[in-house]
Amino acid sequence: MSDPLYAFPTVCAQTLRALARYPQRTAFSWPGGSITYQGATDLIGRIQKVFMQIGLQPGTRVAFLTANRADTWCAGVAAQLSRLSITWLHPLGSLDDQLFQIEDSEAEMLVIDADAFRDRGGDLAARASGLKAVFTLGAAGYGVDLLAAADAAGTASPRNFAGPDDIATLNYTGGTTGKSKGALRTHREYGGFANAILADFEIPDTPSYLTVAPISHVAGTKVLPTLMRGGTVHMLKGFDPEAVFRTIARERINFTLLVPTMIYVLLDHPALEKNDLSSLELLLYGASAMSPSRLVEGIERIGPVFSQLYGQTECYPVSVLRKRDHDPKTPEMFTSCGFPIAACEVKVLDDNDEEVATGEAGEICVRAPHVMAEYWKRPEQTTETLKNGWLHTGDIARADERGYMFILDRKKDMIVTGGFNIFPREVEDVLSQHPDVAMVAVVGVPDDKWGEAVTAVVVAREGARPTEQELIALVKARKGAAHAPKHIKFVTELPMTGVGKVDKKVLKAGFWAGRDRMVG
Repeated sequence: MSDPLYAFPTVCAQTLRALARYPQRTAFSWPGGSITYQGATDLIGRIQKVFMQIGLQPGTRVAFLTANRADTWCAGVAAQLSRLSITWLHPLGSLDDQLFQIEDSEAEMLVIDADAFRDRGGDLAARASGLKAVFTLGAAGYGVDLLAAADAAGTASPRNFAGPDDIATLNYTGGTTGKSKGALRTHREYGGFANAILADFEIPDTPSYLTVAPISHVAGTKVLPTLMRGGTVHMLKGFDPEAVFRTIARERINFTLLVPTMIYVLLDHPALEKNDLSSLELLLYGASAMSPSRLVEGIERIGPVFSQLYGQTECYPVSVLRKRDHDPKTPEMFTSCGFPIAACEVKVLDDNDEEVATGEAGEICVRAPHVMAEYWKRPEQTTETLKNGWLHTGDIARADERGYMFILDRKKDMIVTGGFNIFPREVEDVLSQHPDVAMVAVVGVPDDKWGEAVTAVVVAREGARPTEQELIALVKARKGAAHAPKHIKFVTELPMTGVGKVDKKVLKAGFWAGRDRMVG
């Protein structure tokens, strides 16, 4: 057992403290309702009373499948206070993906948002083995209605039974380069994330935070920082551009988090000019790189409010590219993933874990209190990722003399063509600057002459028709012949993962079908 004297307060304890500080303020708001800080505290206490009566062992995993809802977020806090561990199922995941996560995590309790996922929850409850309790928020025809049970439980003050060595979360990776893995954190590793965000992200003093992306993932990491600042979390259950515009204007939203594809839809929407977005102070974006030309457009039309976050399931956050770094006069900075946050030690290392020279390519490696403890049930991959005292992110980057990092690509996505090592991100960054390119992904395709041929899959801007020749010539002029795509394929959309990243596994599979080996 480690010494609790030197541990952060648990996140659930930090949450109760934040809620106690501003009892009359609105903690959560959504279309048709809201709940105060005091109301959230009371709901957490009643749900905890229900959970405690089941008698599950400390560390037991509780799987949640929910849209953005205040009551499921409160249920997550109640679970952690009761020494249970949360594993969030991705709301956009397939049935097989969600079943895999329930089975792999060995979850014994399932909590379902009956409004959004009644049928899917029923399938999961029927097919998942090992479940001892199923709760639904609202009546569903299966399981126990958690809200009704919480009401029947009467009043109860929430109490924190969790300590630093109890498991807090088991978050699963996006699986863009292989099978999804569970990143396990005890409260010791989990405790400092909100402090790290408040220290280095430009969160407004009294946040009015709009959650559009799923709170089960990175959007959820901004909920506690918002409450610690005495703000309000405004929840939308999905991405509807007009609802986003209306909510920002009506609620004077000053802070939100979106993935680049959402921002592109907002920029292309005719309602953008008709709504007052002047209250926005911070628009965080992440999950994938954003087209530099579209970033300039966003700054011109929405304002100088953009900030890029970088991190991964194994360690979040790692770095941030702040608002003042997004200067259209220095567009070369738009391809940076930012400057390391104060809570992280970050170095760019070679294959021998030696630091590379400034400007040279190497792997981003991190040390921080919020690095995961291990991959759940995967000791070999844990050893490979957490070696020599560093978390090896798998992201290849170079750092400039100030310490700003520029990601070249995932280590596993490197293309070997004609004896040259090519990082797709370098080619994507050039192509995405072409005014007629809306989105682009670059992969290696099997080629008898080159080994792998650099291949660009391009979505053109609406109404535009760039030619294969001009795009190839652009890369050749900027990066040289080795980087220039051998083929360009035009498509109407790119396959995306649930967290808003281009699914290169799916892209590659189409090109590598019938071959002996598969990359990535």
